[in-house]
Amino acid sequence: MPNSASSTIAIIGGGAAGYFAAIRCKELSPDLDVHILERSHKVLAKVAISGGGRCNVTHDLRQPRAFSAFYPRGRRELLGPLSRFGPDQTVEWFESRGVELKTEPDGRMFPTTDSSQTIIDCLESTARSLGVQVTTSCGVHEILRSDENARPTARFQLLTAHDTRPMLAHAVLVAMGGHARSAPYDFLSALGHTIQPPVPSLFTLRTRDRRLADLSGVAVPDATVRVDGTKLLQRGAVLITHWGLSGPAVLQLSAWAAREFHARDNRTTIEINWTGRESFEHVDEELQHQRIRLGRRRLINDPWPGVPKRLWSALNVAAGIHPETTYGTLSRASRQSLAQQLVASRFDISGTAPNKEEFVTCGGVNLKEVDLRTMESRLVDGLYFAGEVLDIDGMTGGFNFQAAWSTGYLAGEAMALADRGTQKTG
Repeated sequence: MPNSASSTIAIIGGGAAGYFAAIRCKELSPDLDVHILERSHKVLAKVAISGGGRCNVTHDLRQPRAFSAFYPRGRRELLGPLSRFGPDQTVEWFESRGVELKTEPDGRMFPTTDSSQTIIDCLESTARSLGVQVTTSCGVHEILRSDENARPTARFQLLTAHDTRPMLAHAVLVAMGGHARSAPYDFLSALGHTIQPPVPSLFTLRTRDRRLADLSGVAVPDATVRVDGTKLLQRGAVLITHWGLSGPAVLQLSAWAAREFHARDNRTTIEINWTGRESFEHVDEELQHQRIRLGRRRLINDPWPGVPKRLWSALNVAAGIHPETTYGTLSRASRQSLAQQLVASRFDISGTAPNKEEFVTCGGVNLKEVDLRTMESRLVDGLYFAGEVLDIDGMTGGFNFQAAWSTGYLAGEAMALADRGTQKTG
């Protein structure tokens, strides 16, 4: 650890945002002493596991306003950062360093190697070549503001698990990622920052509903999922798993309704329209028409369009319809019960299960207290933020990494330019 802070930059967090900031800072100001402090034994851990080990680097949405629409928190605030360093700049940054990216049909962008290690190697080798110093197993417990009269070049003292002496720094970037517990945010609160309570986002839902028994693997391409008693809903594919419900629509709902789920202790009721958006009246009418067109056919053999046969059978059972029932013998009460199962199946949620490809937290540093042009604190000079420690979180599909690249790049640039200004005026 350095014991002088005349040109020391301390970056707390060895993830995507921390590395990107360190690299940009050293590129602009090679003489700066840039340190990455990572509390765990391994850097870039989330990069390694993201996208099923392939690393979903960004998304092929090139307009900032369209891109920012995929952030439940930070949608408006990210417009500026995305305009300055967005997906186009991210693609160019990696390709200029020998990492070619490809775009999949859904817009997600991955390295052509389909390996997260490609991204890790690029970030580590670039940082190493620039002289960025990385220390692992070095958690920061406290950040103290120094007496500027007594120590004008050391704005901060960092108490770490790695050294008995405090680390002195002229600027500090907090890029420690998101946490489901508030403890890592304590030293930021002590510096005067407001922390939006951190809660999990992007998770799947547990339910023991008998209708879903033995349906693991069944997917419905177009369904609407809503939190009961609210207007919070999402439309998209739903996947039935051995523990409950997953798929894009469920993950998106968990993000947009993250605080609602948390307030209910993740025990609530959701409602699924398996038809997408059809109304009860429309479905009931169509089933009546089927009575004329398919009178002698058994219901079990003619699922509603888009509803897999196994799920259709389970919904028939839930509606009290015998497997031998034909459209011609379907009673009005059974028909309406089936229509209700199709458009408003209610499921009691008993908890959540993490999405294995993403570990995202909703909450963090209040964005009103951060200058989004430089990522510097509006309350503490020389204190910067990047990545998920901010109250920013995105959907799956490369949006969370893009927020890390954008905010990390801007923070690194701002710290380097601030150092040049200090040198000129010092």
